[in-house]
Amino acid sequence: MTVIERPPLLRRLRPWLRGFDIPLLLAILWLCVWGLLSMYSAGYDNGTRFPDHARNMLLALTLMFIVAQVPPQKLMAIAIPLYAFGVALLLATALFGVTKKGATRWLNIGITQIQPSELLKLATPLMLAWWFQKREGILRWPDFIAAFGLLLLPFLLIAKQPDLGTGILVLAAGLYVIFFAGLPWKLIVPALVLGAAAATTLVLSEDKICEPDLKWPVLKEYQKHRVCTLLDPSKDPLGKGFHIIQGEIAIGSGGLTGKGFMQGTQTHLEFIPERTTDFIFAAFGEEFGFAGALALLAGFTALILRGLMIASEAPTLFTRLMAGAVTLSFFTYVFVNMGMVSGILPVVGVPLPFISYGGTAMVTLGLSLGLLMSIARVRKLVKT
Repeated sequence: MTVIERPPLLRRLRPWLRGFDIPLLLAILWLCVWGLLSMYSAGYDNGTRFPDHARNMLLALTLMFIVAQVPPQKLMAIAIPLYAFGVALLLATALFGVTKKGATRWLNIGITQIQPSELLKLATPLMLAWWFQKREGILRWPDFIAAFGLLLLPFLLIAKQPDLGTGILVLAAGLYVIFFAGLPWKLIVPALVLGAAAATTLVLSEDKICEPDLKWPVLKEYQKHRVCTLLDPSKDPLGKGFHIIQGEIAIGSGGLTGKGFMQGTQTHLEFIPERTTDFIFAAFGEEFGFAGALALLAGFTALILRGLMIASEAPTLFTRLMAGAVTLSFFTYVFVNMGMVSGILPVVGVPLPFISYGGTAMVTLGLSLGLLMSIARVRKLVKT
């Protein structure tokens, strides 16, 4: 009698793993390890933060694996409905949303509360990539104007909540797509020069611009305070400057190799506000030091470089735009979060990927990386 031998597990999974980008996966797993270590230390005495973080991370990796199996053409097909659904949720949030700490960012859907703005981090670049794919070869300046309109709609709705941190991430992701689509340098350079001039004027005229009675156009009062606090946090060390000062103290006290795992005094004596979310890098720097920060940056650098390689070799305009936008969005996350914790950027609500606590943000990261994996998978299958 012939015994039919069942194929090993790896052989069964081979069709699913075929084309999976191993270097990108290794960079992600490297960041996950650091994320679990950081959350265990910073959040072990903060309820269920660590098990929740591990669960959210597992969910994100599962979603990444599932989305990686979906061809980019099918993802392109959902661009319009996903964008329309996301904008509709933002409008519903403005009308019926839940307000916490003065911000209306959450929508109650019965079983839980969701933050619809997170969906737009992926839906907006997806919509813009679809738009430019459809206009490939016939691009004119009105097409770029329409693209800016598609980008500004969700950005303004998110900024009105107010949620400037998420708004910046959505805006950046959309701008990356528009840039890669071929936005002329004659429009980019003046914007950069204007931004540099505004920043220089702000620094040189700090005392006059930051006067209490002076109102800033567009920005709200608390946003003005964040910028002014960045310029000189010592003016309000126990108030608005407390976050920045304590973050700098924690990172500086870590030295070269850090104080050791779970040995951070600033962290565990609760001097660092939001130590499991926005300011977790301060807790990380205190315990793992400059060497640990370099190891973490190595992981992010590997992820970003690999993503850019995938973008450069993507087979279609849509996949190139999406891969580039997703990859540089990670750069924005890292630069803004580490910059605000280190005192070189204003404090905004931007998490550090895989390190900061947050379920919705983690799921969004998983979906984004799944899309990047899908593009890498198609690229490899086309080559073979």
